[in-house]
Amino acid sequence: MYHNTFLLCDRLEAYVLESAGPYWAAERMTEGALNISNQLSIGTSIWQEHPQLRSHALAQGWWNGTEEFNFKVVYSLKTQPVRMEAAKARYRAGQELLQRQQGHITAETMMQILRNKESGICMDSGGFRTTSSMVSVLPRCPHLPCVHLLTATPDPSRSVFKPFMFGEGVTQVPWVLSPTFGDNDPLRQTPRFQTQVDRRHELYRHHQRALKMSEENEDTKLNLQAKQRKMEEENISLVNNLLDGLGTDAPDLSDLFLHCVEKELALYKEENN
Repeated sequence: MYHNTFLLCDRLEAYVLESAGPYWAAERMTEGALNISNQLSIGTSIWQEHPQLRSHALAQGWWNGTEEFNFKVVYSLKTQPVRMEAAKARYRAGQELLQRQQGHITAETMMQILRNKESGICMDSGGFRTTSSMVSVLPRCPHLPCVHLLTATPDPSRSVFKPFMFGEGVTQVPWVLSPTFGDNDPLRQTPRFQTQVDRRHELYRHHQRALKMSEENEDTKLNLQAKQRKMEEENISLVNNLLDGLGTDAPDLSDLFLHCVEKELALYKEENN
């Protein structure tokens, strides 16, 4: 019955919202770290729920009405599909990785976890690939900016996290916008999806080409990775200065993501020549 799972948070509060069809439950987080991974995880600690969540389960015979209501148990299929075993393994691995850093979790910690391939959290094989990754830092102090570090490219282990901040006058970045095809889009035609189009944005295309070319030579591959990590370290240093309330020579914050994308795109174009 699993449908979707969401982590919802602001500077002060965090919640997990999970759905099974139209029915849902929410759990309020008060401490510690938590991860989600394509499965129901809310048990008995339900903060709010769909008005018919329990009556529907009772009518379906999934719950007897007397035992303590456990959303995860009641609304999960008794026989799970094979793909759910991989989700369970990712969930357990995510828990272990977070527990190792409990009390010392930073943006860099989360980036390392998102790059972990042994756990399956970072996917790049088997027909699936991690499309893009994001790490958000939401300071409790209302005077400090919330910073969202985005890759905007697949496979975080071979991508660069770049800072973005919401605010007035934020510059749209054309190099990370997927192209549009108007009436020629296979989505808009009848019958649909009879042709294919390349929806990769410019940064995506140059990133993929640079990675492909680097695979031909180990030294080239290591050199590209070193340049990516150096660029990311500069991005993180800038973010840390902002969050520490220190002055910075960074460009206007509304253009910060734009300038980071420009630098990364220039790197790949240089590598591709």
